[in-house]
Amino acid sequence: MNREYHRWHSPRLNRDMEVLLYGHSGEPVILVPTSKGRFFQAEDFGLIAAITDGINAGRYIVACVDSVDEESWYNKDVAPAVRVARHAQWEDYVLNEVVPLVRGRASGGRLTLAGCSLGGFHTYNVGLRHPDVFQRLISMGGKFETEDFLDGHHDEQVYFHTAPQWLPNLHDTGRLSALRRVEMTLAVGEHDFCRPSNENLSKVLWQKDIRNDLSIWDGGTHDWPVWRQMIRQYLPA
Repeated sequence: MNREYHRWHSPRLNRDMEVLLYGHSGEPVILVPTSKGRFFQAEDFGLIAAITDGINAGRYIVACVDSVDEESWYNKDVAPAVRVARHAQWEDYVLNEVVPLVRGRASGGRLTLAGCSLGGFHTYNVGLRHPDVFQRLISMGGKFETEDFLDGHHDEQVYFHTAPQWLPNLHDTGRLSALRRVEMTLAVGEHDFCRPSNENLSKVLWQKDIRNDLSIWDGGTHDWPVWRQMIRQYLPA
C-alpha cells in the first residue's frame, strides 16, 4: 500500500499538523480520529487494515488527520467560547488545507468525510455546514450534541456548531437542496450510549426531507471492533 506522511505548519492553527495519506488513486476520503486522537490512530486501531483491499484496488485515497480536541472541546483551562473558536480554526484547516491535498491526489469522485465517536461528531458538524464540499458523510458511533463540553455556555457560535439546534430552523432552499444531495450514513451499535443521539439527528434530518441511512448494528457497542466492521461495509473493496 502506498503510505505517505505529511507535515506542515498550518497558518490557520498556528502550529504544525500531521497527516497520513494512504492509496494511489480513487475517491478521496478524510478520516477523523476519535476524542483527542492523532493522525495515526486509524492505522493503530485497524481501520486502515479493514479497508486495505479497497485502497490497494485504487478505490480510495484516504487522508487521516490530526485533531485539536485537547485545545478545543476538552480544554477546560479556557473559556467555552474559546474552545469553540479553536474548533472553528480546525474546521478551516480541514477545509482549506486537507481538502485540497486529498482532492489533488484523488482521481475524482465524491469526497467522503468519516469518523468514529467524536470523529463522527466532527463529520456531521463540518459536513452539514459545508454540503458544497462533501458529498458523503459516514458517522460510526457519533454523538452530535455539544452541551457536555461547554459548561452550560451558549452563544451563536455554539448554535451553529450543534447540528440538532440549527437544522430544525434551516429554511434556506438552496442550502436544503445542497444537503439533500449529500449521501449520509449514521451507523451506531444497538447498545451504544450514542444511539439516542443518532436517532434524534436522523429524525431532525428527515423532518427537513434530508435523506439519511440510520443503521442500528445488532449487538453493537461503542468500540473499535464494531467500527472496523462498519468501515469495511461503508468503504467496500
